[in-house]
Order: sequence, then structure tokens, then C-alpha cells
Amino acid sequence: MSVKSAYFFVKLEGWLSLFINLILFVLKYWAGIVSGSVALIADAWHTLSDSLTSVIVLVGAKISEKPPDEEHPFGHGRAEAVASIIIGVILVAVGLKFFHEGFERLRDGEEAHFGTLAIIVTVISILFKEVLAQFSIRKGKELKMYSMVADGWHHRTDAISSVIILLGIFAGGYLWWIDGALGMIVGAMIVWTGYRILNDTIKPLLGENPDDEIVENLEKLSEQIYEDDLDIHHIHVHKYGSHAEITFHIVLPGEMDLNSAHKITKSFVLLIGKELNMTATIYLDAKK
Repeated sequence: MSVKSAYFFVKLEGWLSLFINLILFVLKYWAGIVSGSVALIADAWHTLSDSLTSVIVLVGAKISEKPPDEEHPFGHGRAEAVASIIIGVILVAVGLKFFHEGFERLRDGEEAHFGTLAIIVTVISILFKEVLAQFSIRKGKELKMYSMVADGWHHRTDAISSVIILLGIFAGGYLWWIDGALGMIVGAMIVWTGYRILNDTIKPLLGENPDDEIVENLEKLSEQIYEDDLDIHHIHVHKYGSHAEITFHIVLPGEMDLNSAHKITKSFVLLIGKELNMTATIYLDAKK
């Protein structure tokens, strides 16, 4: 799939998420005020933070689409990763806030009074957020778009927190402390999700070893262009959004002439571009 097509899906997810989240925020906040539930209000703000992250995803996608220029020879794809980092930081901050509010409600002995409205709004939220999560996570992994996957996990945590709140609504008549406890649980879930997003996004930026699948694919492709083992080693992968650069060393006989070595490496580079959608730079080592 082309880079242009990939960013089309990122922007589609961003606009859908923004529109749906704004509607759900209003419904949840209204239900939270009516019932006096800190857990529902926390869930509403969690949903509103989804809207903010959707804006970040859209801005990141817009910047990432810009072609390479003199100052950014590899394009602007890492703007999309920066957007994911911002999403992760926001999630951690939101989660800590509502964990603290849930604790205060428990400490002060406050309870909520849930009704039919809270149940209806929560069920609607669960359905819509899980559909958004499925689309964002699956398509984001397919396209290797970090911010889209991050936004999908944000939707997923919102859906899960709504499930927990729904269970709490039915138990609210028997357990006065359930609302404060749920506020703390939802807050902790949001913090954990933010941590996962930050960890998954920052590791590739800092640099990490190529995964086993890439190494295995390189070995298989090398068999198509040279009969002997090329001893592929010293592999580095650099990701710029949907664009990836890979560098590695191969070993060829020292007595091989330069034209023959060039023909092998050029064929390998073209094959990697076609099969793995990566731009390769190959260094030659001479077999002694």
C-alpha cells in the first residue's frame, strides 16, 4: 500500500474518532452529573482526551505526509511517532488525575446514585469505542502507523473502563464505595495504557535490534540472488513513519570482481524494496 493510501486511513480514523468521541463525551458527562458519579465523569474526560489525541493523530499524519526536503532527507514520518508520544503523556496525566479523584471519594465516603440513563449511555459507549478500537488497531498494525495503533488502544481502554463502570452501576445499590473504587481502577488502566504506548513508540526511536521476522526474510531473499550463504550481519533498521531504511553487511569472495559484486548487491536492494518495502544500503565484506 502506498504512503498516500496509508495516511488516508490514518486521517479517516482520526476524523471518525473525533466526531464520535465528542458526542460520547457530552452523553457521559451528562449522565455523570445526573448520577453524581466520579467514575462516569472520569470516563467522560477519558473520552474527551480521545478527541484531543485524535487531533494529534490528524496533525501528525498531515506533517508525516510531507515529502523529503533539504532539512529532512528521510521525510517527516517520525512526526507520527512524536504524536504517539504526546498521546501517551496525555493518557498518563489523565489517569493520575482520576486515580486521585477516586481515592478522595473513597476517603470522604461519597457514593453515586446511578439510573437508567447511566446504563444506556455506558452501553452505547462500549459498543462504539470497541468498534473504533478494532478498526484503529488492526489497520494501524497493517500499515505500521504508531499513532493509529496508539489511538486504538486509547479507544480500547475507554471501552474496558466503560464495561467496568457498567458492572459497578449494577453493584452500586449494594456497595457505597464502588464509584470511588472504579474511579481509581479506570485511572490506573489509563496510566498503564499511556505507559505501553510510550514504551512501544520510544524504543524504535532509540534504536533496537531487528525482529526475527526481518532477519528471516532477508535470509530467504538472499537465496534468490546468490547460491552461497551471504552471511548477513550487522543489521540496523531505521523507521520514519511508513518509510523504513535498512542497512547490513554481506560477505562475498575477495577475488570476486567489482562488477559482479555490484550486480549482486543491486539485485538484493531491488528485491528488498519490492518484497519488504524497505530502502536497503548494503556494505560488502570480503571473504578471506
